[in-house]
Amino acid sequence: MGYTSQEVTVGDAKSINVVLEIDAADLDEVVVVGYGARKKSDVTGSVSSVKSSELTAFPVLDAMQAVQGRAAGVDIQSNNGGEPGAPISITIRGNTSINASSDPLIVVDGFVGANMPQAADVESMQILKDASATAIYGSRGSNGVILVTTKKGKSGKLNVDFNATYSAQTTANKLDLLNADDFADYQNQIRINQGNSTAYAQGPYDTDWQDLIYRTGSTQNYQLSFSGGSDKVNYYASGTYFKQEGILVNSGYERASFLTNLNAQINDKLKLGLNLTGGLSNKDGVTTQSDGSVTVGSDDVVSLAMRFAPDKGVYNDDGSFTTNDKIGDEVDNPYAVATQRDDDTEIENFRANFYANYEVFEGLTFKTTFGISTENEFRGIYMPRTLQVTAGGNTQGRAIISEDKSKDVLSESYLTYNREIGKGDFTLLAGYSYQKTTEKGFFSEGTGTIADAFSYYGLYTATNLINGTDGDIYLNETEIQSQFGRVNYDWDDKYLITATVRRDGASNFAENHKYAIFPSAAIGWKVSNENFLQGVEKISNLKLRASYGVTGNPSIDPYQSLASYASIYGSSNGQSVAAVTPNQPANPDLKWESSYQTNFGVDLGLLNNKISLSLDYYNIDTKDLIMADNSIPWYFGYYNPEILTNVGEVNNEGIEISLNTRNITKENFLWTTDFVFSKNKNSVVTLVNGADYFGNGAPSYFSVSNTYILREGEEVGLFWGYDYAGVYQGGAMPEGTATLTDGVAGDPLFMDLDGSGDIGESDKTIIGNPNPDFTWGITNNFTYKNFDLSIFFQGSQGGEIFNMTNVQLYNGDANTTQEYFEKAWTSNNTNTDQPRVGNNSFREMSSRFVEDGSYIRLKNVALGYNLPSSYAAKIGAERVRLSVSAQNLLTITDYSGLDPEVNYFGSDGDNDTSSNTVRGFDFGNYPTVRSVSFSLNLTF
Repeated sequence: MGYTSQEVTVGDAKSINVVLEIDAADLDEVVVVGYGARKKSDVTGSVSSVKSSELTAFPVLDAMQAVQGRAAGVDIQSNNGGEPGAPISITIRGNTSINASSDPLIVVDGFVGANMPQAADVESMQILKDASATAIYGSRGSNGVILVTTKKGKSGKLNVDFNATYSAQTTANKLDLLNADDFADYQNQIRINQGNSTAYAQGPYDTDWQDLIYRTGSTQNYQLSFSGGSDKVNYYASGTYFKQEGILVNSGYERASFLTNLNAQINDKLKLGLNLTGGLSNKDGVTTQSDGSVTVGSDDVVSLAMRFAPDKGVYNDDGSFTTNDKIGDEVDNPYAVATQRDDDTEIENFRANFYANYEVFEGLTFKTTFGISTENEFRGIYMPRTLQVTAGGNTQGRAIISEDKSKDVLSESYLTYNREIGKGDFTLLAGYSYQKTTEKGFFSEGTGTIADAFSYYGLYTATNLINGTDGDIYLNETEIQSQFGRVNYDWDDKYLITATVRRDGASNFAENHKYAIFPSAAIGWKVSNENFLQGVEKISNLKLRASYGVTGNPSIDPYQSLASYASIYGSSNGQSVAAVTPNQPANPDLKWESSYQTNFGVDLGLLNNKISLSLDYYNIDTKDLIMADNSIPWYFGYYNPEILTNVGEVNNEGIEISLNTRNITKENFLWTTDFVFSKNKNSVVTLVNGADYFGNGAPSYFSVSNTYILREGEEVGLFWGYDYAGVYQGGAMPEGTATLTDGVAGDPLFMDLDGSGDIGESDKTIIGNPNPDFTWGITNNFTYKNFDLSIFFQGSQGGEIFNMTNVQLYNGDANTTQEYFEKAWTSNNTNTDQPRVGNNSFREMSSRFVEDGSYIRLKNVALGYNLPSSYAAKIGAERVRLSVSAQNLLTITDYSGLDPEVNYFGSDGDNDTSSNTVRGFDFGNYPTVRSVSFSLNLTF
C-alpha cells in the first residue's frame, strides 16, 4: 500500500532488486503533533517536517545544525562558528522577546524540555510554528515547538547498523594582514601623521600569527545500533562516539552517548514503553569571542592573531612568551593564550521516560508518562604565570571553578477519544501535566595559587579569593502544572476544525498571575476534495488553512516578582563588613509574555503531487514583554537597576514558502528539488515610557557604549553610531558634515546631524540593520542506479554586519589589513574612501564599518554509492553504503570579514537580552570550518 506497482522480468537473474516508488496519490504521511499524531493532509496548523535522511546528510554534532536552510521560518546558527561543542541558536519566526529567552521548546519522545538526541537516532522531526500547532504547549509555545521522535524497533529479525564518518577540516578563510616589513612602514606612517619623529624599531621576526593558531582539524563519528523484536516486544539501542579536534590549536570536543527504546504489548489493551538516553562529554576550550575582560585571557585568540605585531616572535630570548608591548595595549601573544590557558568543561546527562498506554474501550485510550532528566556540568579555567599580562606579575596564576546541576521531573496523563460522527471523524484530547525543575551551582575565582602544576584545582591554595557576586552560589526551583485539551473534527474529508486550550500555572510568576489560559482555533478546507475539482486532474491537492491563538513565554528566572535584598560590603568603624540592602520591591502583577498569532496557509499539489507547494503568512504580536524598567528613582534605594515589569510589545510578520518537486522519475534516474524561503520582519511596537533602549555589542576595552538601539517603530537591534561621509580633503567642510576634534585633511568625515559644526553624541543615528530581508535554501537530489548525489545551497539576503574586527584593525594600535594599508588616504592618494592611517578617530562606531552581510553558501555536496546486494552479501552484510561529502566549499559574499554568519554578543554578555538584541556584530568568532567527509554505512 502506498507504492506504485512494478513488473520485472526475471530472465536469467539469480537475484532481483526492486525499489518501490512512492505513490503520492495514495500515501498520506502521518506527522507527530503535540500529544498525538495526524495525517499530514488533516493538519490545520503550520508544521514543517524534516526527514531523517536530511539530518544525516553530513556530519553534525547537534541534529538541529542539519536543519539550517531546510525548514521555512527556522533560523539556525552556531553561537561561535566552528567551535567544537559550541551551542547553537534557534529561532522560529523571529525573536518574540527582548529580556526572556526566544529559544523554542524541544520535546523528545514526549519529554518536554529535553536535549536534542544524536542525528542518527532521530526517526522524525516536526517543527510546530503557528499558534494552532503550539498552543497545546500553552505558556511555553510562543517560540515554536520542535517535536522529535527517536527510532524504535520493528517486528522481525535482529538488525545491526554501523555508521562511521571521518572529516578533515580547515579554516574556511583568513584575513590578508601585513607582513613585518609592511607593518613597520605602516607604523612609521602613523607616527609621521601624528607628529612623532621617532622611527618604529622593527623586530627581527616575520610571524604569521594566523598560521600559528590554525591547524588541520578532524571529526570522527561512530555509531552502532541494534533493533528488532516480535509482535509483543520491540527494541532499539544505539551507542555513539564523537570526537573533534578543532582547527584552533588546543581546542577539541569528545562525547559518548547512548539511547535505548523498549516497547512491549502486554495484552490487547495495555502497552508499555521505556526510553533511556545519556551521555558524557569533554570540551577543551580556547578563548574566542572575548568581551575584553582579563578573566578570559586578556583577549580572544582569533582577534589577538589579527592585531598582534608580526615582527615579534613567539618567545623572548629567555624562553618566556612575548607580549605585545610596543603598540597599543600590552597583551599576551595568541599562541601563548591558545596553548597555556586551560579551559575544560565536563557534562554528564541522563534521561529516563516511562509510558503506559491503555485502551479503556474502543475509541478511548489513556496514556500516562513519567520521566526524569538530570545534567551536571563542571568547568575549570586556569591562566598560568606564563601568561604574563593575564596571570603573571602580582596575579601569580588565576583559577576559576564552576559547577551547575539541573534536574527535571515530568509527569503527564491524558485521555484520547476518537469516533466517527456522521460523515466526520471526531477526536477529543484532555490531559494534565506537572513538571518541576531544580537548578543549583556555584562559581569561585581566585589568584595567587601555589603552583601552575595544579591548574584550576589549585584554587584552594589561592591567596586572594575574588569577592563573589549575586548568583555565584544559587538554588532555583520552578514548578509548572497544566491542564490541556484539544478537539479535532474532520467532516466528509473536506472541512477541518481544530480547537485547543491549555491552562498553565507557574511558580516563577507573581501572586496575582500564577495561572493563565492559552486558547487557539484553526480551520481547514480540502478544496481538492470538492466535487467541482474532482475532474481537474492537474490539481491533486489543494487545502486552505487559517488559525489564530495565544501562546506564552515564561522564560525568566524564579523569584523575580518577590521583594528581595542584596548583599553588599559596607564600612563600620573603618572596617569592611558584610551588609544587606533592598534589592527590588515586590511586583505581584508580573505575568507571562503572550504572543497573539494569526496564520493563513495554502497547501497545493499539482500533477499527482509531483509539485508540492506550501505557503504561509503569519503575524505575531507579543505583548506584556518582561523588560527592565529603570523608571524607579535612584533615591528609593533599590540596588537592582533592572527591575522586571510587563512593559513593551514587539511584532513579527512574515511569509514562508516550501516547494518540493519531483522533476524526473525514470526507472534508473530520479531528480527531486526541495526549496524553502523565509521572510520575517520584526518591529518594536512599545517600550518602557516610549524611550529608546541602548545596548553595547562591542568588547569592553573599546571604551564605547550604545552600539545598537531599540526604538519604537523600528526593527530590533539596529546599529547606532556616526554616519560616515567619506574623507576630509582639507579646506571648507562639505555642507552638513564635520570631523571629530582637530580634524585635518585625511581624517574621517561624519554627517553633522545637529548642525553644531562638530561631531558629538547628538550626531549619532541609526546606521545599519542586521536583520536579513529573507533567507533561503535549495537542495537537489539525484539518484542513478546505485549512485546518489545531493547538492545543498543556503543563503541570506540583506542583513548587515558591524565589522568590529576592522574597527580594531583600522585603529592604528594593531596590525591591519593589506586592503586598508593600500587604500588609506595620503597626499598622493586622495581619491579614496578610507581615512589616513593614524587619523583622529579612536575605535569609532560609524557606518564606515557596516557592511552587507548577504551570502550564498554551498553548504553540502554529497556523493553516495550503494554496493550491489550480491557484493554486500560476501561480507555478510545486507547493505553497504560508501559516501563522500564536502561542507562549506564555497561562499559568495561581499563581506570582508572571515565569515558572514556572525554571532558576537559584545560586552553585554552571553544572555537572553544579548541573544535577542545584539545581532550582526563580528569580533573574534571561532572561524567557520571547511570539511571533507568520508562515510561508511553497514547493515547486517
